Amino acid sequence: MAATMSPTIRARAVRCAGRRPRCNAATLQAGTGYPYHAASYIPVTESILFVALSVLVLSVAPARAENTGNGTAAGSQGQRETYSQWYTGSLVSPSGALTKAGVFAWEPYVAYSQPVGYLGSTGGSMPVHDRAHAVSSFTLYKYSLTNSVSLQMTPDISYGWRRGHGGTTSGLKMGDLPVDVMWRYLDADPRRYIPALSLFVGVAFPSGDYTKLGRDEDGVGTGTYTFRLALTEQSTYTLPGHHELRLRMWGTFRRALTQAHIADTSSYGTTAGFRGLAHPGMYGESGFSLEYGVNQKWVIAMDLARDWANGVVVRGHDAQGRYQTLTGQASGDWLVAPAVEYNWSPRFGVIAGVTAIFAGHNTGQVISPQVAFNSVF
Repeated sequence: MAATMSPTIRARAVRCAGRRPRCNAATLQAGTGYPYHAASYIPVTESILFVALSVLVLSVAPARAENTGNGTAAGSQGQRETYSQWYTGSLVSPSGALTKAGVFAWEPYVAYSQPVGYLGSTGGSMPVHDRAHAVSSFTLYKYSLTNSVSLQMTPDISYGWRRGHGGTTSGLKMGDLPVDVMWRYLDADPRRYIPALSLFVGVAFPSGDYTKLGRDEDGVGTGTYTFRLALTEQSTYTLPGHHELRLRMWGTFRRALTQAHIADTSSYGTTAGFRGLAHPGMYGESGFSLEYGVNQKWVIAMDLARDWANGVVVRGHDAQGRYQTLTGQASGDWLVAPAVEYNWSPRFGVIAGVTAIFAGHNTGQVISPQVAFNSVF
């Protein structure tokens, strides 16, 4: 049931330090040791085109769609009465709304981020000596209010340290808190090849530390209320040999609703004596996942996702009283996430795998092993 509905701190692919903590690549340009440049932006049409091509593939596939969920407790409908495929959910893809009122889903993740390099403005890889590592715990809580509307909350806690710089966080740090309402507005219809479609709308609350930091590593929040929007698709197909293949596609969009008042050392790369405002750039993600059922319990999963982010804008006065306006570079990356799932019942399963950034620009290259336990009650 994995989901990437996450704030600027993302735990899937811990990038800076994710279901992270992953810093929005547009947020900490100064903190990574790379200077600010003139404003640059990534066209949102690139992500829209990526999703559109996936939808086209879905529309011409000679297969059969099923309902959503992990087993009957979450609404799955097997194509054979005596057998239904069990799923945990891929590492990155967001799951849609649950399909039974009163169902509760709980899915904790543990991830470790291993920086391996930095992708520059032209996409070329370069070494990083001041490497920010992190161990994070991200937990998804989801409750179905009705048969088509669910409420989801995804808090994360992390601990980070830097090799080469020697700093660590001052303790366990909680990031911003996303809360989403999920509405499945189209149910799957296997006979008409119609997938299940869900809409997510929510807000990330600024619960993470972001200003007047005692240490650079303590900056895990944005200091802003962030609007969150996502569209998801889910469908299942029967392949020769009675193996099930589940497809998910998604597109997400994030935009800050407020500005962050920052002082001294902050998440935005400012230092002692600075006073001003920061406004994170828009960012989002699109992608698709495939889950292939080897048998009822074992599943092989793979995600491919594209992230984009526009640069943060910081305005204020430094310690000498000079007014500054700084705009971070836009960034983007391609992420792949292979994994293996084991489900010992329709309600309980575990997934283990790794996320890896293999291409992009103005972003860190990070490999992130992770494991998660999924349960539905």
